[in-house]
Amino acid sequence: MLKGILAIAGQPGLFKVISEGKNNVVIESLLTGKKSTAYADAKMSTLEDIAIYTLEEDMPLKKVFKKIANKENGGQAIPSKSSPEELKKYFAEVLPEYDKERVYVSDLKKVVTWYNLLNEKGLLVFEEEKAEETVIADEPVVEEIKPIDEILSEEAL
Repeated sequence: MLKGILAIAGQPGLFKVISEGKNNVVIESLLTGKKSTAYADAKMSTLEDIAIYTLEEDMPLKKVFKKIANKENGGQAIPSKSSPEELKKYFAEVLPEYDKERVYVSDLKKVVTWYNLLNEKGLLVFEEEKAEETVIADEPVVEEIKPIDEILSEEAL
C-alpha cells in the first residue's frame, strides 16, 4: 500500500516514485501531479519505513492509517489545521498507546495530513489479514511403531 510513496524533507506533501536512477529518483507530487527529480542528497523516507512510537513497540504507519480508516469508516480524518489539543485527543482515540512524550504535535499533523491526502487520492488500500487456515485431516495419521529388533531384521533382508 505505501510502497513507492515518499516524504521528502523540506517539500510539502507526498511523492510517488515513477522511476529510479543511479543518483536520482523521478517523482510525481500527489498534491500537484507535477513530475520532478529528487537527488540522492535529499532526505527521503518511504512511508513504508516510518513508524509511530508507542509505549510498547513502534507501530508501522500502515497500521496507524488502518486504525484511522476504521475509526472514520474509510472517510477523512480531522483536519491537520486542528488545534494541538484536538489532534492529541483524536490520536488518543485512534491509538491510545502512542507515546505522548516522543510523538510531537508536528508528527500528529503529518500523519493526519498524509492519511487525508492518500485517502483523497484513493491510495489507501488495506489488504485483509489472511487468517491461517487449519487443515484437519479426515483420519489422523499414525505411524506404526515397530520394535527395534524387527526393524534391524528387516534391514538385514
